[in-house]
Order: sequence, then C-alpha cells, then structure tokens
Amino acid sequence: EVQLVESGGGLVQAGGSLRLSCTTSGFTFEDYTIGWFRQAPGKEREAVSCISRVDGSEYNPGSVKGRFTTSSNNAKNTANLQMNSLKPEDTAIYYCEAGEYESPSYPCVDVSFDYWGQGTQVTVSS
Repeated sequence: EVQLVESGGGLVQAGGSLRLSCTTSGFTFEDYTIGWFRQAPGKEREAVSCISRVDGSEYNPGSVKGRFTTSSNNAKNTANLQMNSLKPEDTAIYYCEAGEYESPSYPCVDVSFDYWGQGTQVTVSS
C-alpha cells in the first residue's frame, strides 16, 4: 500500500520557521519526483517546491524562492521542506506528492503525480 504522510505543521509567528517531513512507503522512492504543494481556503492549489529526478535541481516559485528549500533522503524514503521567514500568506495545508513520470524537457514542471498525502496544516500568525 502506498502511503505519504506529512508532518511538522503547526502554528508559527511571522518570520518563524517550520520543517515539514514527508514519510513515504509502498513505492520505490528514488524513482519518483517529489513535489510540495499547498492550498489555502478559497485559493487554487499551488506548487511550492520540487526536486527534479531528471537533473537533481530544486525548483521553487517566486512566492517562496529564497525562503523554502526541499531535500530528500533516499535511504529513509523521506522528503523535507524547510520553510523560513514565514509570512501570513503562507498559511495553507501543505501536501507532498510523488510522481513517476517527469518530462526531461520540463523538469519539475511536467510531472504526473501519482500519489499524495493527507496534508499538514501550516498557520502563520501576524
């Protein structure tokens, strides 16, 4: 059975940090691209970080660039999202997702995500 379990969310003041973890099982972790997404109430799902299996690079959108960084540990089948300098607008449910297919031409942009977790709530107070 495939499982992705996010943890590490919580309430933090603006300017603070949180480290989210994604613990996975049931698939060959090293063969999958891991992406982090978030969704706030009334807003669309937003990609916030990804480590490409194609070129090993990390991709982050402008809204979190320089503040969020992701890492993965193939030996432990886990991925982490380090979030620094948090802002109230970062408040959302954060999800990790795993995708087996990633386009070599569009790393981290064109990924077919197959599995995802239940999410962890991150709340940033002003």
